Amino acid sequence: MQPLRILGIGLACAYLAACDDKTEVASSSPQQVRAISASQAEYQPSAAITGEVKAGIQSELSFRVSGRVIERLVDVGAHVRAGEVLARLNDTEQRADVEVARAGLESAQAIVKQKMLTFERYEALLRSRSISQSTFDQTDKELRTAQAALEAAEAALATAKDALSHTELKADAAGIITARDIEVGRVVSAAQPTFTLAHDGPRDAVFNVFEAFFMDGRPLSEVDVAPVADRSLGAQATVREIAPFIDTKTGTIRIKVALPEDAQWPLGTPVVGEFRSPARMGIVLPASAIASALGEPAVWRIDPANRSVALRKIAVARYRQRDLIVAGGVAPHDLIVAEGGKFLREGQAVAWEGN
Repeated sequence: MQPLRILGIGLACAYLAACDDKTEVASSSPQQVRAISASQAEYQPSAAITGEVKAGIQSELSFRVSGRVIERLVDVGAHVRAGEVLARLNDTEQRADVEVARAGLESAQAIVKQKMLTFERYEALLRSRSISQSTFDQTDKELRTAQAALEAAEAALATAKDALSHTELKADAAGIITARDIEVGRVVSAAQPTFTLAHDGPRDAVFNVFEAFFMDGRPLSEVDVAPVADRSLGAQATVREIAPFIDTKTGTIRIKVALPEDAQWPLGTPVVGEFRSPARMGIVLPASAIASALGEPAVWRIDPANRSVALRKIAVARYRQRDLIVAGGVAPHDLIVAEGGKFLREGQAVAWEGN
């Protein structure tokens, strides 16, 4: 029995040795991958950002006098004409002021008329030397004072009429009411915003762009804009205004893009704009080439001399939908694994297809 046991152990060892030889042969066979030669190419950073259509000119309307609202004639969405009455205040006080000013004017007119008759009579008496010069001068002074009072009364009446006219709020231009902040019965103060009016005419597409986009520099003036609901209606627009400050609440910068005349989409239409930065040079690699080196982006570089791979960390300038822009870690003409790098290890032999 003992010789048979020794023979069995020997056969088992021989079998295991044969398996190890096969594993070594299998492991030494090169891994098939697809490779590309890194080369510089021109790329243009861009970003698709959503916004909405707004009027090129928008105004906040308010009463110039305070009072209680007794009538509101329009609502949000209404199209109004220039000079159209939008709301009215209780004008009882203003009408009373007009009547008081009118009475003051009539009194001043009567006084001036009386002083004028006296002046003319005293002027004749002075020529006949029936009165002294000082008496005539006093009459002349009283006439001038009455005339000044008349001018003041006329100004007071004009002011009262102007205040009465301001109890009606009128549209300063043709357009669409986009917001309101009054109701009948509410007391409003002078200059308190009541309506927002979007003027007819030029339209803007307004975007809030994150500050990070400006790290690539100021965007180009041409922007492709299209309604979110139908991208086929796209149009080329021009940057009209870039806010000089950052909104601290959102971390964005507002950009207004002037839409062409044939793109008169309704106010509030959601749109998407493609903003582009000036073109620049960089190494473009397919997204499939990206690997990881302890959590940092890397690629597998092939050494054509010994036909093996090495993991190289890279600096990614920009991730895009199908590729990425490499700013460091890869040099032009480096042979990079584009596909098949998931199961590679450092120093592994490879066989590749591609350029």
